[in-house]
Amino acid sequence: MKWEQAIQDYRYYLKIERGLSKNSIHNYCLDVEKLILFLNNTNIHENPIAIGKETVQQFIYEIAKVINPRSQARIISGLKSFFNFLIFEDYRKDNPMDLIESPKVGRKLPDTLSEDEINTLIAAIDLSKDEGERNRAILETLYGCGLRVSELVNLQISDLYFEEDFIKVTGKGDKQRFVPISAINKKYINIYKKEKRIHLKIQKGHEDYLFLNRRGRQLTRAMIFTIIKQLAETIGLNKIISPHTFRHSFASHLLANGADLRAIQQMLGHESITTTEIYMHLDRTKLSEVLNEFHPRK
Repeated sequence: MKWEQAIQDYRYYLKIERGLSKNSIHNYCLDVEKLILFLNNTNIHENPIAIGKETVQQFIYEIAKVINPRSQARIISGLKSFFNFLIFEDYRKDNPMDLIESPKVGRKLPDTLSEDEINTLIAAIDLSKDEGERNRAILETLYGCGLRVSELVNLQISDLYFEEDFIKVTGKGDKQRFVPISAINKKYINIYKKEKRIHLKIQKGHEDYLFLNRRGRQLTRAMIFTIIKQLAETIGLNKIISPHTFRHSFASHLLANGADLRAIQQMLGHESITTTEIYMHLDRTKLSEVLNEFHPRK
C-alpha cells in the first residue's frame, strides 16, 4: 500500500465515518504528510503497513527539535488516529505509536482583548474604503457572536434570522447551533448588505455567502487574519492576535459580566463544559465575588 492511497482512504474515512469538517480532515492528513516528508528527506523506504516504531520514534525526535510540546502532542495524536484507522481496515495488526507518549503540556489560557482594545480596533477601520463597512461587520460578528473564523466565512444570508435575533452557525463536524445576535451587530450587517454588498458582481455559487471579497467571492480564512493583523498594526497594538482572539474575548467578557457558564458553552458550540471552563481561570476575582456573595458563611 502506498502512502498516497492510504491518505486518500483515510480522508474518506474521516469524512464519511467520523463526519469531520474540512478543516479537521485537512489537519489530520497534514500530520501524516509531515511523516511522509520526513521519510522522503531521510531516504527511508517504509510504506504505511511496514513502518515500525523505531522510524516513528525517530520522526518524533526530529520534530521535537523545531516545534513546541503542544504541537508535538497534536501530531502524535493525529498519527495515532491514522494508524488506528489502518488497524480498523485490517491493513495492520499493531499501532507503531502505541508506546510513544505525548509531551505534557499545561492548559494554555487564551489571549484576550479588553473592551477598549476591541473598540479601538473597530474604530480604526477606514469606512471610506469599499471594504470598510464589510470589515466592521466582520469584527462586530466575530466579537458579538463568538464565532470561529471558519464559521464566519461560511456564514450565509439564509442563516440570518434577524426577526428572532438569532443566526444559525455551522460549526465543527457540520454541527449547527443558533447563536443570539445583538441589535448593534444586526445594524452593521444590514449596512454592509444594503450599501456595499448589493453593488458587488457576485460569482455563481457564492450568492448566499454573507461576507464577500471585491470579486464577489466567499472570503477566505487567510483574508480575515490579514484584516485583523493590519488593524492591529494600525493602532500599534502590542499583542499577537487572530480571529480566535475575538472569540476568546467574547466568552471572557460575558463571564466577567455575570453570564452563566452553560449559556456561554451553548453559544460557543463546545461539546464539553470543561472546554468552556478555561475562561473561569481568566477572572479569579469573579470567583471570589461569587463565594463572598452566595456562601452561607461569608
